[in-house]
Amino acid sequence: MKLIDRRLRLTELLLRISISVLALLGLILIVTDSEVKLIFTIKKTAKYSDMKSVVFLVVANGIAAVYSLLQSVRCVVGTMKGTVLFSKPLAWTIFSADQVMAYLSVAAIAATAESGMIAREGEEDLQWIKVCNMYGKFCNRMAIGVSSALFASIAMVFVSCISAFSLFRLYGATKDRRTSPW
Repeated sequence: MKLIDRRLRLTELLLRISISVLALLGLILIVTDSEVKLIFTIKKTAKYSDMKSVVFLVVANGIAAVYSLLQSVRCVVGTMKGTVLFSKPLAWTIFSADQVMAYLSVAAIAATAESGMIAREGEEDLQWIKVCNMYGKFCNRMAIGVSSALFASIAMVFVSCISAFSLFRLYGATKDRRTSPW
């Protein structure tokens, strides 16, 4: 069981570090992305703040990067001390926070993916034009940033599964369920 605990803690640590790196990379790629086009005599700049769903993704990525970095520190400290999570209130807190982060990230990715598809394909029924035809560099770099955020989101889902496992194993199958207060 100790081998499984060590592997689980190492996997959680690596996933949390990768979330921090990927979310920060996506945030940087998206925020620094812009392209200027001259339409007749008017300069038009495409930037991330033009689409509110992308602003939501940037905020969600920033929160996810900081949260995962803090949780990575907790994992490192726990590994160095050699302790395993035995506190039910702390396990519930971590589980709940991981769930919130996973749902927040998935929602931000879904909203941004929809906006990206509209920008790429347009929407004829609403007379929205294909923006990516005019701003190709902007759209390509934005797609890379969103892809990075997508991988961070997938890692967050796996981390939330690990935290669920860590929480629910505290209740264990070996205890008598009739005498347990929960």
